[in-house]
Amino acid sequence: MTTPDVTERIAPPGRRPGGFTPESARKDFPILHRTVNGHPLVWLDNAATTQKPRQVIEAIAGYYGTANSNIHRGAHTMAREATEMYEAGRAAVADFLGAPSPDSIVFVRGTTEAVNLVAQSWGRANLGPGDDILVPVLEHHSDIVPWQLIARETRARVVPVPLLADGRIDQDAYADLLSSRTRLVAISQASNVLGTVPPVREMTALAHRYRAKVLVDGAQAVAHRPVDVTDLDADFYAFSGHKLYAPTGIGALYVKPGVLADLRPWQGGGNMIDSVSFERTTFAPVPHLMEAGTGNIAGVAGLLAALKWFMSFDRDAVAAYEDELTAYAQQAMAMVPGLEILGSAPGRIAVLTFTVAGHDPAAVASWLDRDGIAIRAGHHCAQPALAHYGLESAARASFALYNTPEEVDELVASLLRLHESA
Repeated sequence: MTTPDVTERIAPPGRRPGGFTPESARKDFPILHRTVNGHPLVWLDNAATTQKPRQVIEAIAGYYGTANSNIHRGAHTMAREATEMYEAGRAAVADFLGAPSPDSIVFVRGTTEAVNLVAQSWGRANLGPGDDILVPVLEHHSDIVPWQLIARETRARVVPVPLLADGRIDQDAYADLLSSRTRLVAISQASNVLGTVPPVREMTALAHRYRAKVLVDGAQAVAHRPVDVTDLDADFYAFSGHKLYAPTGIGALYVKPGVLADLRPWQGGGNMIDSVSFERTTFAPVPHLMEAGTGNIAGVAGLLAALKWFMSFDRDAVAAYEDELTAYAQQAMAMVPGLEILGSAPGRIAVLTFTVAGHDPAAVASWLDRDGIAIRAGHHCAQPALAHYGLESAARASFALYNTPEEVDELVASLLRLHESA
């Protein structure tokens, strides 16, 4: 049986206004030019982690090769240079998120640590018996488990917000669950398993009517949509650098200026102190108050380089291209017999989680890997969301600005061969 040519049936995305093409991005990624199992790499596991452009790789190597030093308090030249770079990274994150000041940005290892920081620092000080923490069923485990842990300590409750059949958050149920007991709402700006983009701004405004705080998980959103935390009116906003073409082990937490005073130290040690004696310790002001120990200085160098690289593109053009590529992939994947994409919420980001009838998701991923195509299979750290569809596991293809229609064609062709082999 001859595998059909997808491009004969569906018009692929073209050049976007603003001059963006995926080729203009791909040239900067050395890893995209390698082979896997004798085939050119097709990296469709971007929701797990994005690949890194040479600018980021060079920035990390350059830091260690010419500028390695600890930061803050050092009197020598390299300490001053490293500190200036580190704080330039903080300012770049603030600018990227539309935050009012670099002082509202805390460096963390990633989104998971950011959520745990909020739970341990703000939650322990502000939650008590009978308080509600609203968490949609859509959420990543990192937006559920930290609140379960702190709820046990404070005798608060974690309250799930249900989903509709298409993968959207049930807004009527959300409105009904909000009450004077609601102290916090934890919500992702984009789902890592369904691609759903909730109306975060509206949900935040509604939560604020009840004086609840809102933590927004931006891990999946930052690479696909422009973000303005001031417009969202988020109290907390977290993201991971490695989802945004930066290294692993570095991320950021934005804290609204009016909420900063509510934070309590969650770790103690160097960098977050002002003075220490056995009688009394005084602490540095935020954001340094929340950054105990030596931070990931090289990671900040990589994050700064990633932001400079990413912001060199027209963000609206990139988003439009990714939307067209995702629509193209949805249509093309529909040609595979027995393939079902989970969720149908409008405006989804470039994440397509799917099942193939008669094939275990892990076996699907293994089959694709033979053709050099990398996808993810499993529960995607979103077991409640998969359970909503009666599933324990699924396959996921997730796209980035460097993916092409031709790579979608290769994905579909391989899936068709899988079907034919059964």
